[in-house]
Amino acid sequence: MEALVPAFLLALLSQPGDRPPLLAAILADRTSRPRTILLAAALAHAAGNIVAALLGATLTPSLTPEAKSLLLAIALIFAGATGFWTSKLPSRLERWRLGSFGTALLGLFILAFGERTQFFTLALSTGGEPWFAAAGATLGATIVSGAALILGETAWTALPLRWVRIATAVLFLGAGLVIGVGALRLI
Repeated sequence: MEALVPAFLLALLSQPGDRPPLLAAILADRTSRPRTILLAAALAHAAGNIVAALLGATLTPSLTPEAKSLLLAIALIFAGATGFWTSKLPSRLERWRLGSFGTALLGLFILAFGERTQFFTLALSTGGEPWFAAAGATLGATIVSGAALILGETAWTALPLRWVRIATAVLFLGAGLVIGVGALRLI
């Protein structure tokens, strides 16, 4: 249960400036089916985080405690560094003919696969609680996607997401450096 809250908070902090919530808002506006899009978003985030948790569980036996801390530090530093780049708008998936649920599920899964939240899930999964890490990250990412689709594309893009992204990038970089220095026993 130790990984649930950190995974939830890291996903909640990292998702507002990322592209999946924006795509969820775009699809909800276009289809007028916010519940369907939210369910698809939850399943897409769950699938990606389960893959990350499985990989983390596979790595767990071969990692020392210092290596686990270093992996978390690298995930945080990576998330911080990428937070300074502005994300380009996602494709609107207008040509996809999979229905609202299929388009949202596959589109959000592809868009979110390999993003910051899943690296957090991977790193936190090595602590021995992969399913809690996956559940926390999925819940955090789904809440942000839900907020985006409730607000809609226009209101979501009007938020100061660039500044949120920069603030979380600084926070992630700082935390990653502190954890990394501790893991390497430099102090």
